[in-house]
Amino acid sequence: MAGGTEAFPDLGKHCQFSDWKQLDFLPFKCDGCHNIFCLQHRSYKSHDCSNPDHNSRKVVVCEACSMSIEVPRNTKGGEDEMNLILTKHLKSGDCDPRKKKKPTCGVRRCKEILTFSNTSACKSCQIKFCLKHRFQSDHECKSNHTRAAAAAARVGGGVRPFLVALASRNGQDCTKKGSGTGSKASTSVKAY
Repeated sequence: MAGGTEAFPDLGKHCQFSDWKQLDFLPFKCDGCHNIFCLQHRSYKSHDCSNPDHNSRKVVVCEACSMSIEVPRNTKGGEDEMNLILTKHLKSGDCDPRKKKKPTCGVRRCKEILTFSNTSACKSCQIKFCLKHRFQSDHECKSNHTRAAAAAARVGGGVRPFLVALASRNGQDCTKKGSGTGSKASTSVKAY
């Protein structure tokens, strides 16, 4: 079926949707089924495209190593094909169950799994911790000057992370009055 009008026979195309055949001067070519459609029927769903997921990528996740394996485009996606892909992966030698273990918080009994959004690395000991244990007083930091500051910050049984950070920055105990070595403490504060 040719498009256009009597005066301009090459202008536009007829919509190939069944029983529609409307002449459209700005037709759309479906990249799935390669047919021509009007504006109303251009989406995959509106014309029941035979190949709507031609650009999509599918993966199967291995239960042993948590590795994702891409499914080739020409597969139908049946259960037998997926099992065949997983079997091929297991036999390839790429499957390593040790990779399945997710990184956890560096505190001894904390089992929090570290992700990109809940991970904090200590600036003193360079170990990664969850957000609950990110302060040096909350984990047993290996840094020498921090231990004394952490002990000094535990006043009244509560942990004060701000005082620990301040003490580690200044190298002195901030919780005790008169901790100076005889020199008069400065009351001015420098802002940088």
